[in-house]
Amino acid sequence: MSMRGMDRLLDLQATDSSIDRLEHRRGQLEAGEDLAIARKQMEDAESRLGELRLALDSVAAQSSRFEHDIESMGRKLEDEQKRMYGGSIANAKELEALQHEITSLKERRSRTEDELLELMVRREDMDARASKATEEVAATRARVDEVGGDAARELDDIARNLEELRATRSELASQIDEELLELYDDLRRQKKGIGAAAIVDGVCQACHEKLSAMELDRLKRDDGIKRCEYCRRIVVFA
Repeated sequence: MSMRGMDRLLDLQATDSSIDRLEHRRGQLEAGEDLAIARKQMEDAESRLGELRLALDSVAAQSSRFEHDIESMGRKLEDEQKRMYGGSIANAKELEALQHEITSLKERRSRTEDELLELMVRREDMDARASKATEEVAATRARVDEVGGDAARELDDIARNLEELRATRSELASQIDEELLELYDDLRRQKKGIGAAAIVDGVCQACHEKLSAMELDRLKRDDGIKRCEYCRRIVVFA
C-alpha cells in the first residue's frame, strides 16, 4: 500500500521541530528565565563588590590604627631619647631600664611599620579587584536592561515566525495521508517531538543506529509505512 505524502514527511518534521524550538524559547522568555539569569548575575556581582568594599573599610580602619600607633610610638621614642641624653638621669639602673624601653619601642615601631606596609600591599590588590568588580556590576546592570528590551522584541519575532511556520505546517499536512499523519503525530508525542527521520548511509538519523543490510533491503521494497527497527520511528530514505 503506497502512502501519499511520504516524501513530504521530513519537511513536516523539520517544520514541527522549528515550531517546537520557537515555542520553547517563547516559554523561556515569558517565564523571564533569561532576565532571571541576568538579574542573578547582577546580584552576584553586587554582592562581590559589597564584600570587597567592607574588606577595604576594615583595612583602612586597621591602617589608621597602625599609623596612629607608629606616630604615638615615635613621639614617645623622641621623649625617651631626650631623657636618655638630657643628663637628668644619673642612676645606672634607671638609665639601663630607659635604654631597654627605647630598644623595645624601636622594635615595636618597626614591626608595626612592617604590618602597615603589608596592609598597603593588600589594599592595592583589593582596590584593583574592587575596580574590576565595579565594572562588572555596571556591565551586569546594563545586561539586565538590555535583556528586558531584547525579550520584548524577540517575542514579537517569534510570534511572526510561528504564524508563518504553522501556515506551512497546515499546507504540508494536507499533502499527507491521514493514517500516516496520525501515526506521525502519535510518535512525536511519544518520542520527544521526533516522529520521522531520514536514513542516511543506512543509519537512522533519529536514534543513530545502523540498520542491517537485510532490513534496509526490506524497507526499500516496502511500499507501506517504513519504520526503524530500533526506535520505531517512521523513516524516509534520503
